[in-house]
Amino acid sequence: MAQDAGTDASAVIDGEGVRRRDFINIAAVSAAGVGGLSLLYPLISQMAPSADVLAESSTEVDISQVQPGQAMKAVFRKQPVFIRNLTAKEIQEAEAVDVGSLRDPQTLKDRTKEGHTNWLITMGVCTHLGCIPLGSGEGEVKGEFGGYFCPCHGSVYDTAARIRKGPAPRNLEVPPYEFTSDTVVKIG
Repeated sequence: MAQDAGTDASAVIDGEGVRRRDFINIAAVSAAGVGGLSLLYPLISQMAPSADVLAESSTEVDISQVQPGQAMKAVFRKQPVFIRNLTAKEIQEAEAVDVGSLRDPQTLKDRTKEGHTNWLITMGVCTHLGCIPLGSGEGEVKGEFGGYFCPCHGSVYDTAARIRKGPAPRNLEVPPYEFTSDTVVKIG
């Protein structure tokens, strides 16, 4: 009878129940899976943007002190942004240009927001090789079209920051922005 009890127990283990070998295999695969995930998590999480990048995903700028004909510089994603309050004369000059004659054809209305056509907001990075054009500061050279002048290779932009002369292939980039009030602009 003692032999029958042993045979019955081994029959249950070897039969339809879970065998010791199956349990060890399942435990080993589970441990390897947990170990693999613990190795992958740091690799994947390091690809996420850092806190300083997330903090710079948008910038709010107070433009209340910028008078017509003046410009200011701000920083967005560690790059300069030019915010220019165009005069009525600058707006007329920009609208008088034949858009078909431009290398990168855009109207002033394409580059500004409706109701705020006097505010031109562009990235302050030349589209040729990434230099910072002059023209947004007091007394800086604005070039022959009254906009911006890149001293690195001579690109000249008009009052709407459209490329008019020189090696730059495109107009100064207009970042995504919106007016949160009459005096505050949110860039990004």
